[in-house]
Amino acid sequence: MKGRDLPSYVKQQGGNIVIAGHFHEPEQYTVKRLEGMSDWLITYTLAGDGYFLIDGEERFCQTGDVTLMQPGVPHQYGTRKGSSWHFLWAHFTSRFMETSLLPNAKLLIHSTDSNVARQRIFQSFSRLVSDSIERSAYWNELCENTMREILLLLAQRLSRQVDPRIEEIRHLLSSRMQDPIRIDELAKAVGLSPSRLSHLYKESTGSSIVDSLNDMRIHQAALLLEHTDRQASEVALDVGFQNYNHFANQFRKRHGVNPRAYKHRGQ
Repeated sequence: MKGRDLPSYVKQQGGNIVIAGHFHEPEQYTVKRLEGMSDWLITYTLAGDGYFLIDGEERFCQTGDVTLMQPGVPHQYGTRKGSSWHFLWAHFTSRFMETSLLPNAKLLIHSTDSNVARQRIFQSFSRLVSDSIERSAYWNELCENTMREILLLLAQRLSRQVDPRIEEIRHLLSSRMQDPIRIDELAKAVGLSPSRLSHLYKESTGSSIVDSLNDMRIHQAALLLEHTDRQASEVALDVGFQNYNHFANQFRKRHGVNPRAYKHRGQ
């Protein structure tokens, strides 16, 4: 295995799989590992600027960037000259198969240009750092699960580069599913005109905004009908349909039966 005989920061710090932390470093901060480490290193920049020097090439990271460095890579990194660097970091072992979903690069730098993506990655990193520092019961297992989540989120973003404005709209639709939809308000939230948003959304997803919202609503409705004692008319309101007939038509369009028949199937 690459980096087999190299030191492991994870092991040095008493972890089994993952070690994480939260640094806010001045301009003088630098780390040199001329032979590399046996661990992977991932960072998420909250503010300021960092640099990585690998194979004589200097690359920079800034707010919202995720960096991922392979094990066994001689490197130097630190705060960019004239700046400070506020970042979350984690070292993790090669046990994680999820790294196979990512590009095979010594150093990957990915910019999260969506507020939704930044918030989700930040929340995951924050849980990881908290569990790594607190070291309560099952902290290694909790860190392992969260590290897998972060790697999968990164792989998901790299597998399909979605316009951050569309990503924001899909988050708004899913989080406000019960509310009446207003295209002009959604457009204002992402700085587009209603017509431009509608065109861009259809071009990016293959569906209209209304159809996407109805897909989300009907998916949730099917779960409620199948796993709760809620009646079809109640479920319609739960997921944001004020008109039951419209709900029933949308449900039949997607499932081939009306909501009541869906609920009682197999009984």
